[in-house]
Amino acid sequence: MEKEQAPRWWAVVAVMIGIFLLVTAEQLPIGLLSQVASSMDVTPGIAGLMVTVPGVVAAFSAPLLPVAVGRLDRRIMLTLLMVVMVIGSVLSALASSFILLLGARVLVGVSIGGYWAVAGSIAPRLVPSDKVPKAMTIIFGGVAAASVLGVPLGTLLGDLSNWRIAFGALGGFSLLTALALWCWLPPLPPREPVRLKVLAQQFTSRGVRVAVLVTGFVVVGHFAAYTFISPILQEISGVAQRHVGSLLLLYGAAGILGNIAAGMFAGRHPYRAVLAIPSLLLLVVASFPLLGVEPVSGVLLLMVWGAAFGSVSVSIQTWILRTAPNTEAATALMAFVFNLSIGLGAMVGGRVVDATSLPITMWAASGLFLLGALLVWRTPATIVGEKHR
Repeated sequence: MEKEQAPRWWAVVAVMIGIFLLVTAEQLPIGLLSQVASSMDVTPGIAGLMVTVPGVVAAFSAPLLPVAVGRLDRRIMLTLLMVVMVIGSVLSALASSFILLLGARVLVGVSIGGYWAVAGSIAPRLVPSDKVPKAMTIIFGGVAAASVLGVPLGTLLGDLSNWRIAFGALGGFSLLTALALWCWLPPLPPREPVRLKVLAQQFTSRGVRVAVLVTGFVVVGHFAAYTFISPILQEISGVAQRHVGSLLLLYGAAGILGNIAAGMFAGRHPYRAVLAIPSLLLLVVASFPLLGVEPVSGVLLLMVWGAAFGSVSVSIQTWILRTAPNTEAATALMAFVFNLSIGLGAMVGGRVVDATSLPITMWAASGLFLLGALLVWRTPATIVGEKHR
């Protein structure tokens, strides 16, 4: 935080809304997959590229954009990235072919990666140090809120009208958010321009290396399974398709609760918070094909799944603030890994589903959660300032 600066909660809220819209944009095709595939005359597997493409693009824009813009004020950068989001959303709504739709999704990916790389590191510049955990909980609450509100409401809007209307509405809200960012954020010149050398230096920290690997395992595993949550609920749990949107609302609500709980817990116990995430996901996803075979049990497992994954962003970012030599550079690397993992997870999950079955895909994802849990377990808790496990 800048000296003698009062808390800027409206700025925190604006950043959170941006995260909310970006995550909604990235994941909205999951809810509209069947509709877009039918409209564009492509298979569901090919339509899944709408998730893979922006994820991969966001991964590379996350570390490279902060390097490219150098000393550009972060207020200007975040505002411009939301404008890019507006353009990408509008072009998605107007696309006349699937190739053009993927091209528009490239712009969305650029916006996601660059925005996330900066947003996660500016909380300490907007509020006093004792308010940083609260500010981070609010900012990354946008991730869970996208699940509880953005994706389900976008899916509902697409179901009631057309998938193009859903993408167009996303563009309209993004324009309003760009204006809010410009009006509410203070000037935010970078304290130290991010350079490629600085990015590489982050790996000298064991804490950063562990955070990067755990994030990769968790996010690839999650999206390998969650991208196909609609057929999972229908085919494994026997849920009618008309109820899937409502259940995603409950999933997102659980994610918000998980984010809030993690925000309070991770500030004091970041090691335990990060260890709990892959452990819970392992138990839930591995047992889903065996225990989630009825609507009630499937919904209960889905809620725990949502709460566990909803806690990822704030827990990992708290770990990063404790261990990174340069928090903006490390956050950019985390955004790279997170978004690349989303794209890889959706792609790998699609290949496994097509080649085998939904249960095998979920068990394969569980193997990645196991690797993540073991990695954290073998890392000393003192690396993030905890005395005991």
